[in-house]
Amino acid sequence: MAPWWHSAVVYQIYPRSFADSDGDGIGDIPGIVAHLDHLSALGVDVVWLSPVYRSPMDDNGYDISDYSDVDPLFGTLADLDALIAGLHSRGMKLVMDLVVNHTSDEHPWFVESRDTSSPKRDWYLWRAAREGHEPGTPGAAPTNWGSFFSGSGWQFDPATSQYYLHLFSPKQPDLNWENPAVRQAMYQMMRDWVDRGVDGFRMDVINLISKTYPLTDGPVNGPDGLCYDPSLVVEGPRLHEFLQEMNREVGISANDLFSVGEMILVNADQARSHTDAAARELGMVFTFEHMNVDSGPTGLKWDVIPLHLPALKANLAQWQYGLAERGWNSLYFENHDQPRSVSRFGDDGPEFRVASAKTLATTLHLLKGTPYVYQGQELGMTNAGFTDIGQYNDLETLRFYTEALSDGADPAELMAAIAFKSRDNARTPMQWDATPKAGFTTGEPWLRVTPNHDQVNAAAAIADPGSVFHHYRALIDLRHRLEVVRQGRFALLLPDDEHLFCYSRTLGDEVLLVVANWSSAPVPLPASDLPSLDGAQVLLGTHEVTSGDLAAWESRIYKLA
Repeated sequence: MAPWWHSAVVYQIYPRSFADSDGDGIGDIPGIVAHLDHLSALGVDVVWLSPVYRSPMDDNGYDISDYSDVDPLFGTLADLDALIAGLHSRGMKLVMDLVVNHTSDEHPWFVESRDTSSPKRDWYLWRAAREGHEPGTPGAAPTNWGSFFSGSGWQFDPATSQYYLHLFSPKQPDLNWENPAVRQAMYQMMRDWVDRGVDGFRMDVINLISKTYPLTDGPVNGPDGLCYDPSLVVEGPRLHEFLQEMNREVGISANDLFSVGEMILVNADQARSHTDAAARELGMVFTFEHMNVDSGPTGLKWDVIPLHLPALKANLAQWQYGLAERGWNSLYFENHDQPRSVSRFGDDGPEFRVASAKTLATTLHLLKGTPYVYQGQELGMTNAGFTDIGQYNDLETLRFYTEALSDGADPAELMAAIAFKSRDNARTPMQWDATPKAGFTTGEPWLRVTPNHDQVNAAAAIADPGSVFHHYRALIDLRHRLEVVRQGRFALLLPDDEHLFCYSRTLGDEVLLVVANWSSAPVPLPASDLPSLDGAQVLLGTHEVTSGDLAAWESRIYKLA
């Protein structure tokens, strides 16, 4: 029997930006509770809640200083209990975001680890300066690793004349998973959340927890003389062991808990090894490969190139085929780290925003796997439209801009890349209505509301039967009703077509055909290269079917005769 989450659809909430109940301009848990009927009407099964733990908020909550409590910014443990109860009473489950590769530098564990005589010293990756170098001087860091947020991956601590590893911000020191005490502390914390009613975990950068020792230099590939090669730190030699131990100790498989791991630089073969039910590790993983198809030769996210649709199709198909028999796919175009898909892959202008948002959704949701809807995606929310660096809040964005500017980059080119790819595009407040602050807050929002909220908002979408919202409802309903959507075999069609994204799903004698025009101009359907449509039934479409041609951003789901 297939796990329950094979038929589920997940909705991600970024709490800072979802709904503010107290007027301080920052979203909170009571705000989420007030909008649970929106999620129920949409039809989703699971809510993935981005971090609400105590945190200094250096990285908007992904720097945790206390795993056992809710940050006052978001509410209280009682508020979280009310959220769990509200979801469960509506037939939905709660998945907590979990960051176990690193903590905040303000976590008591790390504070204690600064004492060289403390047992906690070995809970983090402290190292002496490079041999022959004076501690704290240029070039003295233990290795030449750069962090994912740019700059050195090592931070010097003058009090002990040693360095600690931080693959992200200096305020996010990496934990030492080789230490059994660290692992047991994590498992106990997870069990405590399960006991509280949490139904599973989304695990942030989970394939970084096992490091390859000894820690050594890598090839220099950054303009600052550092090594930015993620392969040095992903999929370490004990990763399978750690994930299996976590599964066993927390009871993930035994208790049918939801589990998804964010995995940097993972390929389909590795993902299958982690998500094969027999491995008893994870239910599914998030891959980044399809999110890199619009990056240029450097592979860096800010090196933006136009989308080449055959490349995206090829990558998604590779994962569909690779995890067809063993393992399971997570399906997403948006999350808190990615720009809005209708601005990135679609056409967010007034003429085609609705149609392109629907067609992107159709293409994604009819694939095999568990679909994820990021807050506002069901409304067709667009990128933020910021024009000044002062409007941005995201740590990654600001560090990139500062360092690239100091290296002589063109400010206009930097701002264009940031406007397209910054994480803040996904973090603007949820657009509930057409009022000046989009119904998000009565105060001053922590991040500027997207100007088009007077047109793009939940109230308008729910009232319009032809909206993006109701298209998502129909897609979710199809997944719930049709076994072929959940378990059917995938086959890519027209792989080289630069405008059409077409594929079939087959289960026994039942065949679905998905045809989608990913362009802002009409495109004829090449009948000779597709299955016969004689007697076919349109289960769901974005337009009224008037001919064999697809209108701009039109998509259809056929049930073949």
